[in-house]
Amino acid sequence: MVRLRNVLTIAILTLCGLFYAMPQAQAARFSGAYLMKICSVDDNGNETAPGAHAACQSYISGVIDYHNMLRSMKIAPAIDFCIPETVTLNEIHVKVLLYLEKNAQHDAFVAAPAVLMALYSNYPCGGGKKKR
Repeated sequence: MVRLRNVLTIAILTLCGLFYAMPQAQAARFSGAYLMKICSVDDNGNETAPGAHAACQSYISGVIDYHNMLRSMKIAPAIDFCIPETVTLNEIHVKVLLYLEKNAQHDAFVAAPAVLMALYSNYPCGGGKKKR
């Protein structure tokens, strides 16, 4: 688990460096629209931009890690979710993408709240699925 976290941390830092160097990266934030763009797949399930799924999943993982850190510090997150151990990052990627496609109100804003809402609506704590 520690090795996986180290690999994810290195991947996130590397991607941050790559995105920082890209000319189109005007602001230090992912908007909902940008996250949807890098999380998107074509009709065959292939990523629409080479390597984009790594950035997408790294961003989502960062949101999840931050949420888990708050919980471990006994700081109750305002929006809580509980992802089962059996759920893969690929499955979460799909759930977040579907949420973004259905909720265009997040397009112009920082993507983190959209990711939180997607996770909350798909993985509520205490069992039952929330209705949207």
